[in-house]
Amino acid sequence: MENTNSKNRNPWLWIPSLYYAEGLPYIVVMIVSVVMYKRLNISNTEIAFYTSWLYLPWVIKPFWSPLVEILKNKRWWIISMQLFIGAGLAGVALTLPTSFFFKGTLAFFWLLAFGSATHDIAIDGFYMMGLNENQQTFFVGIRTTFYRIAMITGQGILIILAGFLEESVFLDNVGFGNQISLAWAIIFCVIAFAFLIFAVYHKYILPTPEEDKQEVFVGLKTIFSGFKETIVTYFGKKEIWSILGFLLLYRLGESQLLKMLSPFLLDSTETGGLGLTTKQVGVAYGTIGVIALVVGGILGGWIASKMGLKRLLWIFVFSLNLPNLVYVYLAYVQPQSFVLITSAIVIEQLGYGFGFTAYTLYMLFVSSGEHKTAHYAFSTGIMALGMMLPGMISGWVEEMIGYQHFFIWVMICSIPGFIMAKIICIDNFGVIKK
Repeated sequence: MENTNSKNRNPWLWIPSLYYAEGLPYIVVMIVSVVMYKRLNISNTEIAFYTSWLYLPWVIKPFWSPLVEILKNKRWWIISMQLFIGAGLAGVALTLPTSFFFKGTLAFFWLLAFGSATHDIAIDGFYMMGLNENQQTFFVGIRTTFYRIAMITGQGILIILAGFLEESVFLDNVGFGNQISLAWAIIFCVIAFAFLIFAVYHKYILPTPEEDKQEVFVGLKTIFSGFKETIVTYFGKKEIWSILGFLLLYRLGESQLLKMLSPFLLDSTETGGLGLTTKQVGVAYGTIGVIALVVGGILGGWIASKMGLKRLLWIFVFSLNLPNLVYVYLAYVQPQSFVLITSAIVIEQLGYGFGFTAYTLYMLFVSSGEHKTAHYAFSTGIMALGMMLPGMISGWVEEMIGYQHFFIWVMICSIPGFIMAKIICIDNFGVIKK
């Protein structure tokens, strides 16, 4: 029998855990997979190409979101997807020790990506149903904080733990064929178990808002008619070409850098990398770097709230792109100082967090007005496409020209972002005029 108090459950009991659970699979699919494949000796070309394809579910997420609206309810989708994600993580763990681990794990990562994207849709919808307007405003910062904590867990703690397990004397004595595979299999077993706990916990702790009911009588024709209208109104915007250009090109350099950063840190100095251990990458990039990213984002949001996007646009553009010069320096000098390398990562991540503020605000301004939720979903899908396509070729480019020239190429690829910042007409959005 369901607890009647569940309709008014204290948001502190479920908001933190829900958004932590939302962030973790995304980080695992996008970042942890890259580090794992690099440690398993997959080439940069293959890593970049195949892991970039994993962005696709987030690219096309707006197109199946109507199904989440009409089939079952958000609460059901959340719990089901957490079980599905847990099964996918377990599948990665089980296929890692096999001879077909690359194809097998990629297949499960695909399932994870689709499950995670669907999970996102359900959680964001449930957030609006389970809280009143005042609570929604209050918990915006809370949900973001726990999403960021999930990033630190994935990029930092899990990778550091994997590094310890890779070097574990105990695992070495187990007699397993590939100790690195075993180390990562244990990591994925741990995360899979965590999602089983999430599913059970949320089964009993999530509220049951009256609004979150299965709309069994809403026909597909009605749903997709409204969906067609949102597509027409979004792509019928007056400045749609400059909008698309900015969303696709603003992070053209960063999208390639992101895929090759972990391989660069892990590769030996003989092959042009920095020769860091897995643990060091988890500390420098996955923990300290993420903290710098969060600080940059908070600082960017605070300053933008005071001065507005129009006045700060060029500062944001420079902040996103110029700090990438630190990797040109690291590639040419190849310093051995862990402190120096970490400091360079902090500079870049701080600038990235600050500069990304412009992108987020621009998506909000583009999506303002009628159908703002659906329009924002389209914008985030285009954002994912802008990360996916350049990321696919980044490994091939690096292996063709080497890390030194690759990071120069990244700087060249920042030029289209500057051009689009000049072209976009921010004045057309009423929010900024105020």
